[in-house]
Amino acid sequence: MTTETEGPAPAALAPIAERAAAPATLTLPTAGGLTWRPATRDDVPVWLALRNHIARADAEPYVETAEEIDELFDGAWRDMAADSLLGFDGDGALVAWALVDSPPGDVTEVRTFCWGGVHPDRRGEGIGRQLFAWETGRARQKLAASGKDVPARVAVFAEDNSPATKVRLYERAGLEPRRYYSDLARPLTGPDVPPVPDVELTGSLRLVPWSEDLAEAARLAHNDAFRDHWGSQPQTREQWAQRAGFAPEWSFLVLDDAPDVDALLASPDTDPDTAAALRAGEPLVVGYELAGRYTEDFEVRGYTFGYTDILGARRAYRGRKAALAALAAGMRAFAAEGMQYAVLDVDTANPSGAHGLYASLGYVRTTGSRMLSIEL
Repeated sequence: MTTETEGPAPAALAPIAERAAAPATLTLPTAGGLTWRPATRDDVPVWLALRNHIARADAEPYVETAEEIDELFDGAWRDMAADSLLGFDGDGALVAWALVDSPPGDVTEVRTFCWGGVHPDRRGEGIGRQLFAWETGRARQKLAASGKDVPARVAVFAEDNSPATKVRLYERAGLEPRRYYSDLARPLTGPDVPPVPDVELTGSLRLVPWSEDLAEAARLAHNDAFRDHWGSQPQTREQWAQRAGFAPEWSFLVLDDAPDVDALLASPDTDPDTAAALRAGEPLVVGYELAGRYTEDFEVRGYTFGYTDILGARRAYRGRKAALAALAAGMRAFAAEGMQYAVLDVDTANPSGAHGLYASLGYVRTTGSRMLSIEL
């Protein structure tokens, strides 16, 4: 007879207020002689101009829109007066910006994301280093204030072709690369381009165009689909409603018109929100493709495209082609409007086998990015 010896139990986490090690006060940058204040909605035009000037200088594969920046002020969970910072020179020109965001739906881990930039002509003066110190300090304050005693993260994102100085700045501040992402594109036009496959759904599954009446059912499907994806946390209704650039005409859902309600309710994998919707007889979205129209990026990339922002299938429905059917419908919608490419972004360690799916459809990698973080 043999016995197995269990390994040591994981150490209990200290309270987040301790782990965050948040500074009592934040120090405004002094480098560059700038004047600092929080962002307001009136700043959207100049903020947009700076962000896109930086994006072009750094050869980023996208630019921002006024809608995307304006939407930041609509999230009630954001305190823009405390979480944003703009730096102006003596002539009143915007030189640098920062934003710290913490999604409100986090449950099993709590995250803060730091964003910011400095005008290329003012780099090398120490502004970015001091500004990023302000960002990480504010991020730690938000983590400490969350009261969520779960694993925590301070994170940033960087394109693979980001200036080396930017990546060094993050690494010197203690952040390490944790995750890698690939931007994929698939041609939709040309004599040698294979057709978008027809996907036949079986049983009671049915493909439908996006409808705002199904937005909540789609949110529940997304939260379930991404529950086992690294770094993903549930989205609240308010988060889900923020969809700048959303193209409903390019977005599709898959419904199960006759779900096995008893089996789903008996499954330990069915989350409480989905269970409540099932008991109430609400529609069950099991797969989805939500697309965005980013016309400002056509010139940046050199071609027109439709962008699949999020794609997924409920875990109980994986293997039934729900996500594939929704994606194929989106691709056909892109092509019907003359888009030259279908584009999407994927985590390189996606657990759902998405890479094989995209490769089989003709998607190839065009650019990449990474997430760096401090894990607390």
